[in-house]
Amino acid sequence: MEAGTKLAFLAGSVPLDADGELVGPGDPVRQAEQVIDNLREQLRAVGSDLAHVVATDVYVVGSEPAVLSAVWGVVEASGLSAGPHSSTLIGVACLGYTGQLVEITATAVVPGEPPA
Repeated sequence: MEAGTKLAFLAGSVPLDADGELVGPGDPVRQAEQVIDNLREQLRAVGSDLAHVVATDVYVVGSEPAVLSAVWGVVEASGLSAGPHSSTLIGVACLGYTGQLVEITATAVVPGEPPA
């Protein structure tokens, strides 16, 4: 990245709806979809989008490769993993909200005028 590049560090995109209710209890794929939707909103709020994400950590409750792969499929389908991007997919024992199965942290470039 060039000097003067603005970055957004987004922690904890979680599977909650606008009312703070858990989406997709027991369904990691549905939760991953909600997490991506919420991440899009977080990025939009800082003037960025999925195409400008350069790094992610994807946390999934569980250790079954099939569950982690299913969540990764949602990430890939969203376009989040396209382009120059580093990502880590991590199976964990639990996350912050009761029933939460997926969380994504992200670092994104905030596009704007190039530095003078």
